Amino acid sequence: MIKIVGLGPGAKEALTIGTICELENNKNIFLRTEKHPTVNYLKEKSITFDTYDSVYESIGSFDEVYLNIANDLIKKHDELGDLVYAVPGHPLVAEKSVFNLIELCKDYGIEYKIMPAVSFIDAMIESLRIDPIEGLKVIDAFDIGNQILDKRIGTIITQVYNQLIASEVKLKLLDQYNDETEIYYVRAAGIEKQESIRKIPLFELDMQEDIDYLTSIYIPKDLKNKKDFNDLLEIIEILRSEDGCPWDREQTHKSLEKALIEESYEVLDAIEQDDDNSLIEELGDVLLQIVFHASIGKEDGYFDISDIIEGICNKMISRHPHVFKKSSELNSSEEVLAKWDELKKKEKGYDSITEEMRGITKGLPSLLRAHKVQEKAKKVGFDFDDVNFAINKVKEELEEVIDVYNTENVEKIKEEIGDLLFSCVNVSRFLKVDEEIALNYTIDKFIKRFDYIERRAKEKNVNLTDMSLNEMDELWEISKTIG
Repeated sequence: MIKIVGLGPGAKEALTIGTICELENNKNIFLRTEKHPTVNYLKEKSITFDTYDSVYESIGSFDEVYLNIANDLIKKHDELGDLVYAVPGHPLVAEKSVFNLIELCKDYGIEYKIMPAVSFIDAMIESLRIDPIEGLKVIDAFDIGNQILDKRIGTIITQVYNQLIASEVKLKLLDQYNDETEIYYVRAAGIEKQESIRKIPLFELDMQEDIDYLTSIYIPKDLKNKKDFNDLLEIIEILRSEDGCPWDREQTHKSLEKALIEESYEVLDAIEQDDDNSLIEELGDVLLQIVFHASIGKEDGYFDISDIIEGICNKMISRHPHVFKKSSELNSSEEVLAKWDELKKKEKGYDSITEEMRGITKGLPSLLRAHKVQEKAKKVGFDFDDVNFAINKVKEELEEVIDVYNTENVEKIKEEIGDLLFSCVNVSRFLKVDEEIALNYTIDKFIKRFDYIERRAKEKNVNLTDMSLNEMDELWEISKTIG
């Protein structure tokens, strides 16, 4: 049998009677590490043992160290018979080697027993006067990159062994907490004459001079810290509640349609201006729209934000089998896009190119929708041979507009104008020019030149309405020469 015991947080008073009896009555005793205050007490009682400290020096990663220890204990059991494996704290708290050992015992049919023990968490709770019923999360510093931090509950982070680890922990915490956040720095919790507990600002964590293997930190619950996604959800729920805002309460999916489009375009504008601060603000406005719709969906009982997140996560995983399932190897963006279209077609159940065209949302800007429809037709070869054919088509459609513009047939005029614009998109597509960007560029150019006309008119104390078209044309031509 392998008996697994815990040496407690460090004070000899925290050793259980059962653990002392096991250590005194067994000759095959192995310690994960000698670097623990309780070990001195074992030496005083003339308890002999071997340790695995040398493994830490010979193997690079901690995962490999803990697996190596577990494998060696199985070999030692085969050679020596019954043995005791002792670890700091409680065997089942932040002890990867113990869990590795348990799995190996199950695989080899070896009986094992875990003895009751006091963990470092008990010592932290006692020293800091924490009531865990209010919520407490315990994180291994080595695993903090895989953890979700939450300001709504107190958090203990253990095994902050050195300043390098402390720096990594600090950087991760700064993603969720303000740098001035008060945290508790705890060293040697529960060990008389060694325990040190002090409040420090988070940004000073890796500046402490006494960081060692007995160091842990505690971040108290702090609802007023950095705002997070859950805060946004709560704000919208408050705004739409009976005690909230009348305007927010009145909104529906339909009434918010225009706002979503406008906010999306403002994001594009911020990108075009290369303005990060503006981009942060505008992306926030788009996120607000998403949360708004999620809140309405929740109230209606049809869906909530979790359904939205679940849906997009599943879509991204299913559309990237080459990443998440390793089922194929795609080596270029073109291959990825082709695979994306193939998977989308399968998901939507499209059986024809026409169905794919109809599946392109009418909510898109018309120029972009036209481009996408033309790309679908191109997939089966229904396209011009080159740009010259596309240009000739523009000329043809322009003639047709000229033929009908003097008539009173409004529907025919609308049709011919549409044909002309559709043909212009074809030319842009062949020339690999984004139609929306090109048109917006021209609009901005028009505004800039008109601004020149308006400013010159003001300099002359002339109202634009009093200027002739020829006078404005002259200024327009000048504006072209100054960029």
